[in-house]
Amino acid sequence: MTSSAAAPGPSLPAPADPWPAPRVVRPVDIVTSLPGSKSLTNRALVLAALADGPSVVRRALRSRDTLLMAQALTSLGSTVDTSGDDWTVTPGPFDRDAAVDCGLAGTVMRFVPPIAGLSTGSVAFDGDAHMRKRPVGEILTALRGLGVDVHDDERGALPFTIAGTGSVRGGTVVIDASASSQFVSALLLAGATYEHGVDVRHDGKPIPSLPHIEMTVSMLRAHGVDVDDSDADRWAVAPGPIHAADHLIEPDLSNAGPFVALAAATGGTVTVRDWPTTTDQAGDALRGILAAMGCDVRLDDDGLHVTGPERLTGVDLDLHDVGELTPVVAALCALADGPSHLRGIAHIRGHETDRVTALATELAGLGADVTEHPDGLSFRPAPLHGGVFHTYADHRMAHAGVVVGAAVDGVLVEDVATTAKTFPDFAGAWTRVTDGATRPAGA
Repeated sequence: MTSSAAAPGPSLPAPADPWPAPRVVRPVDIVTSLPGSKSLTNRALVLAALADGPSVVRRALRSRDTLLMAQALTSLGSTVDTSGDDWTVTPGPFDRDAAVDCGLAGTVMRFVPPIAGLSTGSVAFDGDAHMRKRPVGEILTALRGLGVDVHDDERGALPFTIAGTGSVRGGTVVIDASASSQFVSALLLAGATYEHGVDVRHDGKPIPSLPHIEMTVSMLRAHGVDVDDSDADRWAVAPGPIHAADHLIEPDLSNAGPFVALAAATGGTVTVRDWPTTTDQAGDALRGILAAMGCDVRLDDDGLHVTGPERLTGVDLDLHDVGELTPVVAALCALADGPSHLRGIAHIRGHETDRVTALATELAGLGADVTEHPDGLSFRPAPLHGGVFHTYADHRMAHAGVVVGAAVDGVLVEDVATTAKTFPDFAGAWTRVTDGATRPAGA
């Protein structure tokens, strides 16, 4: 079976009644194509808006987060044509007052303020209610140190306003990026446009999700930007032009998580088309994680092939660099025949929700023997049962819910539509790939 996904509008639909997750009663055998990477799409949009000419973002992900980024850049003065599969971005003068809706998009909240400093207008930022709890103060403090006028009533959170002066001095700044790698990426993306560039130095606990900073550096270099990352915890971007460059967006490998986990949970086979042979995406770590849990994993010209085992093996994993994979991996750990321990993930408490507590709460509610730690989760084998799996408006939580629901009768996923944040029509795509291997509702 082959599936693909359609496109939503920029706003999350209102939560509906809990969605009955399809219960898979026989091994699946599917081939699927996935939407593009949100991380790559939003970085490409930012760089295109700052470039010295028009650029095209090919196979852009059309989701709430990316449409919010396109709207944000348009409000500043760029032109982003999102009418087709390939989005053309024409840089424009940042010469107007603007209001930026961050929604639940951390990339919008963190990547756009360093650009707003280049505007000659006043740029106001706000977002969904939960976004006022997500960390952004480190970036605002850094921007002040680089010469940007920031008004946030000293709260270090949304809402805030950037009063642009048309240029940013730039220079050296020391930050603590232990809460999010996006703090570093945000400053690097705009750094070449600053008068003295930007020299970002991290001072704190290890930075989570380092592959995302490596992704940022690779994309900057593709635009001709000089980036020195030869020293640990230091990234220096030289001042100069950001040349126009087109990007072909890879499939979102983190969004592949529930699909390849479906193979693991059912003992079936899933092939994800167009899986890149080399990539900076954190989701590529799924290959090693699934192999450690007993899956047969193979990458060839046709894509990534995952075949699940008869019994899932428990694992002991440090997910510090790939924390976004935790919800799906935790769901599989709850289904495994042996004990598991996931560690190094304290930083995901500051994601769309406190994912450590949310996972412990919701998986325990379905019968899992799970223990929450300050930086992780431990699992012991236990029989699971049905119930409502709450998502907390977090797309990755919904992914975890449907994985458990594939293996357990009666799992109802609350607000599955929150997946529109990064995956258009996820529920429809999931229904299509499980069709033919499911138990009819009420059976």
